[in-house]
Amino acid sequence: MAHAQFDPAARQALAVKAVEAKTRKNLTWEQIAGAAGLSVAFTTAAVLGQHALPEEPAEAVAKLLDLDEEAVMLLRTIPTRGSIPTDPTIYRFHEMLQVYGTTLKALVHEQFGDGIISAINFKLDVKKVTDPEGGERAVITLDGKYLPTKPF
Repeated sequence: MAHAQFDPAARQALAVKAVEAKTRKNLTWEQIAGAAGLSVAFTTAAVLGQHALPEEPAEAVAKLLDLDEEAVMLLRTIPTRGSIPTDPTIYRFHEMLQVYGTTLKALVHEQFGDGIISAINFKLDVKKVTDPEGGERAVITLDGKYLPTKPF
């Protein structure tokens, strides 16, 4: 049976423990995702408290990170999602949406019509590429299913 969280504090505390274990064991998010058998983006979000993991992936992640049965239970609960950004990297994503949000909305609606892009039926990828002008660039792909508005 699926259970939802009321207070995000427990998941935040678990995220702190999990990241400490990840650091202590010198693991990557890719390795943790491999143990879970899920994508690196989804697994990372789940461990950081933004998704619930199915039973077997939750148990595998807990085992890899030496977390207890309570952690498995918390990893399986439906979290209270979202946060107020204070971290500069997260804030920059909010800034990108403040600057380009209306542009993205206009382009999506022009191409697809009235509706939304799902964050549930969704894929995320992050790649580091070389910038031809020097340095590096982050290529972030947000791939969500388009859900048209249905009149009723």
